[in-house]
Amino acid sequence: MPEESSKKFVRRAFVKAAIRRVFLLMAVAGVVYGMVAMVYATKTIFKVKKNYAVVLEKLGGQRQAVTQVGWHLRLPFFTRIEQEVPLMNQTLFLSGQMEPMRIISKESVALWTSAVLTYRIRDLNRWAIENLHPQQLLQGDYDGIVKDILQAQEVNELVSNRESIKEDIFLALKSRPINEGGPTLEEKYGIDIVSFVLKETRFGDKLIEASEEKKRRQLIAEAENYAADQEASRIRKLYAAYLDGIESLQKTVGRKDGSTDRALLEFLTQQKWATAYENNAEGQRTVVIQNTQTSPGLTLPAAEPAAAPSSGKKTDNGGER
Repeated sequence: MPEESSKKFVRRAFVKAAIRRVFLLMAVAGVVYGMVAMVYATKTIFKVKKNYAVVLEKLGGQRQAVTQVGWHLRLPFFTRIEQEVPLMNQTLFLSGQMEPMRIISKESVALWTSAVLTYRIRDLNRWAIENLHPQQLLQGDYDGIVKDILQAQEVNELVSNRESIKEDIFLALKSRPINEGGPTLEEKYGIDIVSFVLKETRFGDKLIEASEEKKRRQLIAEAENYAADQEASRIRKLYAAYLDGIESLQKTVGRKDGSTDRALLEFLTQQKWATAYENNAEGQRTVVIQNTQTSPGLTLPAAEPAAAPSSGKKTDNGGER
C-alpha cells in the first residue's frame, strides 16, 4: 500500500510539473509575441517594398526619403514614419472623379467630358519633401491646364477632333509652364507625365435631343425643297412641251397667206385637252378646258373641191379618140 500511494504521488507531481512548464512556455511565448507585435505596430522595424519609398521625420524636424528595398530599423519615439509613397505609375482623373464633368465650350455650349492622367514619381525629395499634400496640388494644376485648353475649343472640334486635342493637352502637361516663367508640372512635382487620355466628350441629354430635332427638321425641309424643285421642273417641261405643241399646230393648220384658220385651231386644241383628260382620268382632279371667246367648231370646215379629171383621153397627136 505505501508503495502504491508513493507512485501515485510521484505521477501527480510529474503531471503538475509538466502543466506548470507548459503554462510557463505559453506565457513566455505570449510575452515574446506581444513584444514583437508592439515593435511591429510602432514600426520600429519597417519594410520598404519594391517600387515604394518611405519618408521619415526625425526628432530635429529633418525629413529623409528611404528608397532602399528591404527591412530597416528606426529609433522609436525619436523618428516617425510620415508617409509611404508608391513609385509605380499612378492615375489622376479630371476633377478627381471618374464620372464626366461639365465644361463650357468656346460658344458657351455645355458639354460633358472625362479624362485621366498617368504619371510616375521621379524625384521623391521634390514630391514628398518640397510639397505639402502634393497630390492635391497636382490635381488643381492638372485640372486648370486641361480646362483652359478644352474650354477654348469649339463644339465641333471637341466632338470630332478629339485626337488632335488630346495630343495638344499631353504636350501642354509635359512642357507648358503652369504660369508664364514658372515651372512645368514635371519640374514642380518631380514627376514624369506618362500619358493622357481623353475618355469621353459628349453633349448633354437635352442638347442631344435638341440637335436630333433640328436635324429632323432640316431633313424634312430638304425633302420638301427637293419635291418642290421636282414639281417646278415638271411644270416647266410640260409648259415647254405645250408651247411646242401649239407652235407646231399653228404651223400645221396655217394658210398659204401666213394666217391661221382660227376655227380649226380652236377645235384641235379642244380635242387635245380632251385626250389629255382621258389619259390622266385617274390621277387628275382638275380639268382645264381651253377658253375661247367663241364656241369652238365641232365639225371641220368643208374641204376645197378637187379638180375634176377630164373624161376623154388624148392621143399622141393631142386629139380625142
